[in-house]
Amino acid sequence: MKQASSFEKFAARCWNLLNEGKPFTPIFVAGTMMLFHINDWGVSSYWISILMSLLIVLPLFVLYYYFDYPLFLRNYLWVPFVAYLILYSEVNPGLLFLSLGLYFFFTVFFWGTLYYHLRIGTSWLNFTRFWKLVLKNSDSTSGNAQEQMPKFLLILSLWEFLYQVTLTGNLATLDWGKLSLFYLGILLFSYILHRNLFDWKPAEKATFTSNVPENKSALNERVIMIVVDGMRKERFQEANTPFLDSLRKNGTEYSQMETVYPARTVVCFSSMMTGTYPKEHGIKSNMVWSLGVKVETVFDSLRKIGKKGRLLGIAHLVDAMGDDVDTVTAVMDNDEADRNIMNRAKEIMKEHDPDFFKVQLISTDQTGHSRGVLYDEYIQKIEEADMLIKDFVSWLEQNDYMKNTTLMVCADHGQADGIGGHGHLDEGERFVPFFMNGPSIHRGKVIEERHSLTSVAPTVCYLLGAPYPDHSRGDVLTDALQMQRKEDAS
Repeated sequence: MKQASSFEKFAARCWNLLNEGKPFTPIFVAGTMMLFHINDWGVSSYWISILMSLLIVLPLFVLYYYFDYPLFLRNYLWVPFVAYLILYSEVNPGLLFLSLGLYFFFTVFFWGTLYYHLRIGTSWLNFTRFWKLVLKNSDSTSGNAQEQMPKFLLILSLWEFLYQVTLTGNLATLDWGKLSLFYLGILLFSYILHRNLFDWKPAEKATFTSNVPENKSALNERVIMIVVDGMRKERFQEANTPFLDSLRKNGTEYSQMETVYPARTVVCFSSMMTGTYPKEHGIKSNMVWSLGVKVETVFDSLRKIGKKGRLLGIAHLVDAMGDDVDTVTAVMDNDEADRNIMNRAKEIMKEHDPDFFKVQLISTDQTGHSRGVLYDEYIQKIEEADMLIKDFVSWLEQNDYMKNTTLMVCADHGQADGIGGHGHLDEGERFVPFFMNGPSIHRGKVIEERHSLTSVAPTVCYLLGAPYPDHSRGDVLTDALQMQRKEDAS
């Protein structure tokens, strides 16, 4: 199994500039304006006018970068565009048609067909399905057509209007008061909508982990965690997964395990490994501007007591957790990816013998993104994950790695309709499969109380006798434990 190369890590970061919705909007708008006026590049007045008009339209870029307009709020994005048409009545149909053509070329053909074919081996005909997925998608990426279109149509229209005013030397005649009121109106409109309607974020604990004191005598020799990336809960329940079902039914299941917001892979993994929320650990999307989490991780806690942990996952995770990650290349046929990951996991067990080992399976997530979650291909990947996990656990047992070991299985987030969307907690994203199995775990128990994936870090530390990470806020999942210390039980 190849590790992710330095080039792949760099390319992954570059791709996130186009994949994540926030950076995509300004990049796409600026690129479209440049292409539309490509014949004017040799004229000095063009560059002066385009830069001056850019400065004037910059507040709109900032507003639409700051405010997400998630899920149904995106429907309101057409209101500012209609207000612009009423106030200014200035549009360039050629520019707008070019932007729509470029957008769907990028999402449907470049991303949905060429990119996925080269990276994971999807069919050259993937565009025949992908266009429908883009139109339905609701996540926080550039593939969210219902969010991106009203944003870039408005910014381009206003920028082109201001460019023409600047180019013709009529800047002094511009009604600055009207423009200022327009910006102020969008600001107030956005603030009121987000203040009153954006109310579905999970509740966040204000206190550090305190539901049980730190455990200085380990309950387990080892904890192994397998994350089936992007496994939607109800689709998992529909799949034929006899091994995972056995682990779940003979262990403790948390039926209301909630992911964090925004539900992006690097964000979720960072919260699981630190026990806290994005605003505190600093990873707020897959686009990581400042490398490394800002707080302690499980790996830091284990080092304090002379134990070690490893995380096996894709290149993105290095940005958050650095040298504690063994990377796997994500550039391979999706039918081979998880099998190769599990083979690499066996090698890491033999090489490092970690006390805590976390493995990320990626094929289910990649199938959801490239083919959609409501199709048979997605179910098939979940069923393949079941067989691979069974093989891995059997190998662990044969090599004496499962003695006094707790096994955790979960998803980092679910996936919504469209291109396997996740980020804004649409239907299918929020609650994830989560269960534990092992000698310290109750058998046949289902916990229906709501819990958060921030509980992973303190629970792993409790099981291994390590201190909690310094900013851990999640509860230790004590309901699952049948070997608590006497003072804890009392």
